[in-house]
Formats: sequence, C-alpha cells, structure tokens
Amino acid sequence: MANQLPRVAYFCMEYGLDNAFKQYAGGLGILAGDTLKGARDNGLPMVGVGLRWKQGYTDQHIGPDGKPYDAFHNYEYPWLKDTGVTVTVRIRDNDVRAKVWLCDHFGNAPLYLLDTDIPGNPDAWITGQLYGWFGEERVAQEMILGIGGVRALQALGIPVDIYHFNEGHAALAGLELIRQKMAAGASFHEAWEATRRQVVFTTHTPVPEGNESHPIERLLYMGANLGLTVDQLVQIGGSPFNMTVAGLRLAKCANGVSQLHGETANRMWQGVEGHCEIRAITNGIHRPTWVDPRMRGPFASPDDLWAAHMAVKRETIDFIARKTGVRFDPEKLLIGFSRRAAPYKRSDLIFRCEEQVRSLLEEGKIQIVFSGKAHPLDDTGKRIVQHLVAMARRYPRSVAFIENYDMEVGAALTRGCDVWLNNPRRPQEACGTSGMKAAMNGVLNASILDGWWPEAAQHGVNGWVIGDDVVPASVAEQDERDAAALARVLLEEIVPTYYHNRPKWLAMMRASIESTWERFSVDRMLKEYWERLYMA
Repeated sequence: MANQLPRVAYFCMEYGLDNAFKQYAGGLGILAGDTLKGARDNGLPMVGVGLRWKQGYTDQHIGPDGKPYDAFHNYEYPWLKDTGVTVTVRIRDNDVRAKVWLCDHFGNAPLYLLDTDIPGNPDAWITGQLYGWFGEERVAQEMILGIGGVRALQALGIPVDIYHFNEGHAALAGLELIRQKMAAGASFHEAWEATRRQVVFTTHTPVPEGNESHPIERLLYMGANLGLTVDQLVQIGGSPFNMTVAGLRLAKCANGVSQLHGETANRMWQGVEGHCEIRAITNGIHRPTWVDPRMRGPFASPDDLWAAHMAVKRETIDFIARKTGVRFDPEKLLIGFSRRAAPYKRSDLIFRCEEQVRSLLEEGKIQIVFSGKAHPLDDTGKRIVQHLVAMARRYPRSVAFIENYDMEVGAALTRGCDVWLNNPRRPQEACGTSGMKAAMNGVLNASILDGWWPEAAQHGVNGWVIGDDVVPASVAEQDERDAAALARVLLEEIVPTYYHNRPKWLAMMRASIESTWERFSVDRMLKEYWERLYMA
C-alpha cells in the first residue's frame, strides 16, 4: 500500500528526535520528530529535510541571582551519516555550500540535514544556532532549508510528489520549485500553479505578530528571490514578504493543528486573497517515545493502575530531586507545568491567586514542579522564568523549577505527575501536545479550553476544564477570570478528589488514557495527512 501513496518530503526548521540530539527548541520540533517516527513505524513514504545546527538552540541555566543565562556548545553527532552530497545556494552574491547528512538513528524515517559548517565556506555559521541571529541570517537559514533542501533531494535522487512545509520557514522551497519550472519554459503563473499541486502547508502560530516576515529589499539583497521580480514576490507573500502568507498561497491545501486552531487560522487569514483552504488536523504524539510502558495496561484492577502510576511518580520525584535538590512527598498531590516561557502561556498564572493557594503550598498539600526555557533574546520570557524561580525559593518544600527544559524533562514530568496544568490565553495555544502525553500516562489534565483540550475534555470524567470558552475583550480581564477559575477548580474539585475520593481519581485516570489513546496518536494524524492533505 505504501508504494501507492504520494511520496512526501517534510520540511521543518527543527526536529526533536532525542534529548541527546540538540536540533529542536520546542513544540514545533517535537511534532516534527514524532511525525518522522510515526512515518517509520507505519512504513509511510516520507523523508524529512532540515538543518544541522552546530550549537542547537540554547542551554539555559539559573544563576545564583535567580536569573536565567544562556550557554552555547558545539555538538558533534557520531550517528550522522555522510551522504557524500553537497549543494550550493547563492547568498549575498556568494556561493554557499551545504553538506548533506543523513539521520536515521532514532527509529525515524530518513532525515536529511544541511550543514554550512564547511572549511573555507563563506557564511559557514549560517547553520550555527537554531533561531539565532537577526534578519539577514534568518533569511540565509531559510534559504538553505528551502532552496538547498529542494536541491539536496534532487541531488540525492529522492523522488518527491508532495512537499510539506511545517511552518513558514520552508516557504522559499516554493520559490525554488517555481524557478525550476520557469527555467524549463513555464510562465510565472503556470509555474506557480504547478507548484501549488505539489505543496501542502501546516500553520502553527495563532498570533499575527508571531508570523515571520521580511522586507522585500532584504530578500533581493540576499538573493532569496531567485530571479523573481518584486511584483511576483508581492503576489506570493505580500510586502513585507510574510512567510505564512507565502505558504498559504504556495500550497494546494493547509492545516491548523487542532480543531479550534483551524477556526482561529481561518479567521486570521481570511483577508489574504488567493490563499488555499485551511483544514483542521489535530496533532498527535508518538506513543512509544512518550508513554511509559508501565502505563500502557491493560490493568486488572484500579489498584494495579495506581501501583503503576506510583512507581512512575516516585521515579519522577527522584528525577526532580536530582535536578533541583527539592524532595517531594510521593503521597501528596504533584502538579506539573513545563513549557516554553512565553507570555501567552502564563506559566505563573497559579501565583496570581496566591492568597487562595498559600496554605496548601505551605502545608505541602499541593506540590508544583515547573520547567521552561526562554529564547535567548526574549527578556520577557526570561522574566517569567525568574519569577518561577523566585516562587520556588519562596516555597522551598512545595515548588521546584527545573532549569534547561528539554525532552528528558518533558518526558519525566508528563509521565510522573498527578495533574498536568495548562493555562494559556485562549485561543493562542495552537495545540499543546504535552497534555496529550500526560493524558496517555494517566496524568489528569486541568486546562483552559484551548488547543487540543476542547476536543478531549470531559469535565470531572477524564480531567478538568478551567473556566469557560468566553474570551474577554481585555487581557487583564481574561487573566483575572482565568486565575479565579483555576483557584476554584483546584480548591473545590482537584484537591478534594485526590485526597478524599481515590476511586473517582482512578476512574478518571483510566478514562484519560482510554479517551485519548487512539484519537491523539501520531498514527491517526498521519492517516489524516495522507487522506486530507497529500491526496487532496
């Protein structure tokens, strides 16, 4: 069956395949890594294309003053295979070479990574830091990914029916496909239409300001236009050239990453003339990577389920102690929160109702473990991290912060906490797959109705809903309402159920696993990709 399916090249700026492979920053990369693993598991004809980042994203530690600081290291990976292929992309009137490596070490479909760190290469540090540098370097990175990626697949002799752009970073691959068709004699519009039949696009960022754009003049200076005129560039991406708009106009079909995000994306981009249809295909997770084998069942009794959970929880508590020096009590309620430190995710929302939860924290009846990482240039995100560290120092028995958030931390916490907390400003969380990982491990979600949770939530049955689906006009009012709702559900439902109604808690754990196991797996997601995107 697989040899009858369209052959797909999946382009992404980052890939989270393993904690030792520092090629990811956050959820976008984790999705990409799970996608390639799911493709390999299911024998699907997919290859990945990305960049080999010399220094990865960042290691972020906490100084004695409680402030985060960044450290960078050069990483070497013995499992990468030299394909013997090098491609050239002309950037700023220089011929920049990119060496192509193959990674198939982590049970993933083949992943081809382009690397400009070649002796004597102009701009050798283009692939130095993931999401590093500023405007010109970002364009250069996107040229290597998109333009270089298309050329690499062709040089490797890998046939491609569909190019899947995971976010707008890969949009310049569409310009390269248009250039090649025009070189073969097609007009601009003929080449564009033919390219659209080959491209699909996944959009993630539900905040307009978070969608990357570049001045047209910068693209011309960098050589990213590939001979296209200013008018032709504007027709594709507007002015300034918006990478998401370009993706939507270059693709035959696009998708948002949850049902709610599909609605949000359609509202956001409805004014873009000529954009493709945006469908909703909810993300899924790679269960072998994220679900502890002991939590996969079947369980002969509720007691067996609880025993398995407590064994995992004790290991998580040991992990937290090794990382932070804080030793939690396995019999007390353990709440987890680990995410990229971004203002809309509101990592510290629970402390906006500190008066209501102070006694629980002081008595140790609730224990909270946080982890998160801010972009090296994001001072606001770093202040969020600093506040969480301050709270951990204020409540040393019941709050912990794990520095340098990564896949190892994410796996430990989504497996071994009792409750998984998620409180973004609706509707700014595109999906939020950490909650899926927690749910399949029997960790009960307590979440705002955002991202994937509206599709799964059965309040009091498989988790809890914080607040409602009303979005106030002001951010201040939204934060106030949601903080009050969080305190209410924690004090009136979560804590009493944990300490005084163990049978209900165990029934909810079982319901959490059963209601999410198939529906939010990467296997289901990939099936929808082929049926609703690639073969559309």
